[in-house]
This record gives sequence, structure tokens and C-alpha cells, in this order.
Amino acid sequence: MNTENEFVNVTPEAPQAGPNPTPVSYAPQPLSPADERTWAMLAHLSVLLNLVTGFLGVGAALLIYLLYKDRSRYVAYQAMQAFLFQLIFWAGGGVLIGLMWAIVGALCAILVGILLLPVAAILTPVLLVFPIIAVVYGIIGSIETSKGKDFRYWLVSEWALSLM
Repeated sequence: MNTENEFVNVTPEAPQAGPNPTPVSYAPQPLSPADERTWAMLAHLSVLLNLVTGFLGVGAALLIYLLYKDRSRYVAYQAMQAFLFQLIFWAGGGVLIGLMWAIVGALCAILVGILLLPVAAILTPVLLVFPIIAVVYGIIGSIETSKGKDFRYWLVSEWALSLM
């Protein structure tokens, strides 16, 4: 027996590499112009969710922003505007109404609070205009972005740009 040749090739061979596979790209693909218009419109229309749920429209606009911020600057900007506008007008209006009634409730223990009750009753419909403005403005934004126009909310558009 030849013991020298038996142990010559004890290291395993490296597997033979086949043809080079194409590299997989995990970079987000940009949206088509039609998809950009659709998602921007949906970001603005998310304000309608607030009518049913009271708060999910804000979350939907933020979710659209987070999902599409790397794929489309246009969609990201429109969604950020919709998010900020809803947060200010929808949630802000609710906070103001709640704060007003909390103050009136606290002051009801004294005579001034009782005198402020009619004022609160008058101001409530006035403050309810904020959510209505948010819904109307959101619908206008959705119509404009569905046409491919650059819609900008009043007082919010520059803030949205600075957050992006």
C-alpha cells in the first residue's frame, strides 16, 4: 500500500463558482408621475379619516410620508404638509375646545365660571370651524396634487420643507 498518496489531497476543494449572479439592489425605486400624484392626493385626502375615527388621518399622512420619503420628494413634501396641517387644525382645534371647557368647568365653582358658560357655548361652534377648514383644505390639496400641481398649505409649507 502506498500511504504517501492516500493523504495528499486532504483539504476540501473550494466549490466551483457558477456564472456571476446579477446583484440585487435594495434601493427604493422612484415613483412614476402618476403614482406620485395618486399618493400625494391620498395624503391630502387622509383628512377624511378624521371624520370617521377622529385621529387616524394624521397617522395616515405620516405613514405615507415615511413610506415614500425616499422614493419621491414630491410625495414626501405633500404628505408632510398634510400631516402638519391636520396636526395643527384638527388636533389643535380639539385641544383648544377641550382646554376651553376645562377652564369653564374649573371656574364653574365660582360665579365667573357660571357667567362664562354662555361664552363657551357660543365659542364651541366657532372653534369647530378648525376641523372643517382642515377637511376642505385637504380636499382642495388632493384635487390640486391629483392634477400634478405643487400644492402648498398656508403657513405650513415652509415648516414642512424644513423638517424634510
